[in-house]
Amino acid sequence: MPQRAIVSLDEYLDGAGGQGISNARRSGPDAVLDEISRARLRGRGGAGFPTGTKWRTIRDAAGTDKYVVANGAEGEPGTFKDRTIMRFCPYEVVEGAAIAAHAVSAVGIFIVTKRSFTNEVARLRAAVDELTSAGLVGDVPIEIVEGPDEYLFGEETGALEVIEGNDPLPRVLRPYQHGLFATAPQLGWESHEQLPGHAGEHTANPTVVSNVETLAHATWIMALGADEFSRVGVPSSPGTMPFTLCGDVDCPGVYELPMGTPLRTLVDDFGAGVPGGRSPKMVLSGVANPVITAAELDVRMDFDAMAAIGTGLGSGGFVVYDDTTCAVAVARAFSRFLWVESCGQCPPCKLGSGTITEVLELIERGEGAASDIGRLQRTLATVTDANRCYLGAEEQRVVGSVLDRFPEDFGAHLTGSCDLRHDVLVPKIVDFDETGRFVFDHRQLQKRPDWTYDD
Repeated sequence: MPQRAIVSLDEYLDGAGGQGISNARRSGPDAVLDEISRARLRGRGGAGFPTGTKWRTIRDAAGTDKYVVANGAEGEPGTFKDRTIMRFCPYEVVEGAAIAAHAVSAVGIFIVTKRSFTNEVARLRAAVDELTSAGLVGDVPIEIVEGPDEYLFGEETGALEVIEGNDPLPRVLRPYQHGLFATAPQLGWESHEQLPGHAGEHTANPTVVSNVETLAHATWIMALGADEFSRVGVPSSPGTMPFTLCGDVDCPGVYELPMGTPLRTLVDDFGAGVPGGRSPKMVLSGVANPVITAAELDVRMDFDAMAAIGTGLGSGGFVVYDDTTCAVAVARAFSRFLWVESCGQCPPCKLGSGTITEVLELIERGEGAASDIGRLQRTLATVTDANRCYLGAEEQRVVGSVLDRFPEDFGAHLTGSCDLRHDVLVPKIVDFDETGRFVFDHRQLQKRPDWTYDD
């Protein structure tokens, strides 16, 4: 990621822009897939799946047409790295999408982002226009799709639904099984009419969905090579990542660091530590992974090291809470966010997360009983039943881990003796302003479980 925004195509080309797609065309699709695999690039949307394997699966899959989707619908609380990339260098994202399209022989590219991201949308549109006019991205059409603010728009199949003109409701089948504009019914979903000029059924249309950061890295790899990319990071997770840091730290921000950098380095050195001489109590990696305790701050920020301590890297966004924060309040705030954002297609997720939130609110008010802890644990065990997406698992992992690791805070509420602070806001980031501070979405507190607002 550049240190400052690239504001014109000429400036981008002066910095080796366009070299990635040029090398990709010259070497051919097989060589592109080999180079991306050799770089050991892993998806930066949260799962960390090997990008070369994902793209090769789409290339080799049966299907009438294939598509590429660049996922810029960032909505993970505590994360602002995708928006930073789209603001600083949208050209790299568009070029990466064109490289992916070349590798899998796609007939269309869609870049999805939220319509509320007005700055990013403008920059992406300008980049697409400039790169297309310059003949740098080939003949594959590129369309920018603006979608809603809902959290599930960032889920890969929810993004496909928005591209097709629907609400962001996750599908049962994955994009490599049932992609964009397929005519075959998809386990309860409507099929599509054939597109003009196409013959035969579009039974699958396997689709690549890659995070915008992943695509930007692919551009860099194809321009400078897998060996250069692998010079930083760790063997299982090479390269860099823009890490977002917010919460109880003196210097919140987005910091690009080598993969494998200790979390403590991000918090203490780049974030300048916790204000007022206090200590960190916990760190959350968005709303998708188990809590990280203060004793675990030396963990390396890469996919495997995070998994080894029972959590996950997610999309590289970290929220710090200091030692004056009540863990019950954190669990309640994060549970409510997930309950509100759940789509309701899977009743155990919607109803279960609602029950968990209600019990946590009861305990936080000092009206809970010891039996409510058992009720929480039973509901957490079933909230993932029949789930189409990962949201129910997020509820289980986040709330379950807070309950397991901070039982004393729950005990204090059951005995009416908690004197910690409860003003916990789930940091859904709206902007990073000129003062160097994040702006959070306080309107999320008024959002109802049916995705309307109480205002």
